[in-house]
Amino acid sequence: MIEVATDIERWELVEPFVTARDSYTHVPVLVVRLTGPGGQRGWAEAAGVDYDGETPASMAAQIEVVRGALHARLTGPELLDLLPAGGARNALDCALWDLRAKETGSPVWQLAGLPAPRPVTTAFTIGLGDEPEVRRKARQARDYPLLKLKVDTERHVDLVRIVREVHPAARVIVDANQSWTRALLEQLLPQLHELGVELVEQPVRRGDDATLDGLRSPVPVAADESCTDRRSLAGLAGRYQSVNIKLDKCGGLTEALAMCAEARRLGLGLMVGNMCGTSLAMAPGFLVAQACAVTDLDGPLLQRLDRHHPIRFERGVMQVPDPALWG
Repeated sequence: MIEVATDIERWELVEPFVTARDSYTHVPVLVVRLTGPGGQRGWAEAAGVDYDGETPASMAAQIEVVRGALHARLTGPELLDLLPAGGARNALDCALWDLRAKETGSPVWQLAGLPAPRPVTTAFTIGLGDEPEVRRKARQARDYPLLKLKVDTERHVDLVRIVREVHPAARVIVDANQSWTRALLEQLLPQLHELGVELVEQPVRRGDDATLDGLRSPVPVAADESCTDRRSLAGLAGRYQSVNIKLDKCGGLTEALAMCAEARRLGLGLMVGNMCGTSLAMAPGFLVAQACAVTDLDGPLLQRLDRHHPIRFERGVMQVPDPALWG
């Protein structure tokens, strides 16, 4: 059997992080540690999907239910049948990948049949705020070439203009976190296009995706909350141009890699995102980023502290994670 230990941690953010949906000062996460029969250990971290009611405690309870099924030869595909998509399966799956890497002496990218990973440029997120606050944050982010701007129903184009004034060289994407309607999206799209916005994330509410039918957008639109695991993809094709894959939503690296293949088959572009967390949570996502046009794995940059052997970020360029951290 594989031994399982779970711990709940809270990581303080540099400052409150505000979206159209919520405001955060700390990121609570579940850490899972697996010990194989030979004594090797693997670990992983999950924040879960808060808007679906997941908490570290609820994820730990899910793992407790399947503890007895975690046999020594367990595989990622088997986990897909043990637990539903979500943070609990993400933590177990990524810890299992790390354990197998430790047991075999081979990095996860090799075990997964992937090419050797290379550095990627990640977006740096500016949370929702008033004009002075967004101006200050844009000024502080002038070393980052790609900015992701949180917006809502009232604060949107004006905030993009502020970022353009302060950091004119930046590439910009915006994330409405389900706060817009089709009508508002159509009203804003010409202005967003004129301002050079490259992507609009999840403008409409999850479940209202059909309202995007027939939309001809000059700016690509990406599904985030509406994109969960592979089963969600068919309903997004033709309505969105790309999907945001997050390990906490889809339930781990195993499913995320399968999603990449299915999304490409359906003609959907790829983005990888995060639910915040430390470098431990970002390391598996970094492998997904190798196949993505847009990377948003800036969670550690928003926190005061990070893990030992943290991922290095150099002016927005995310370096290959140290195997001493994960994988």
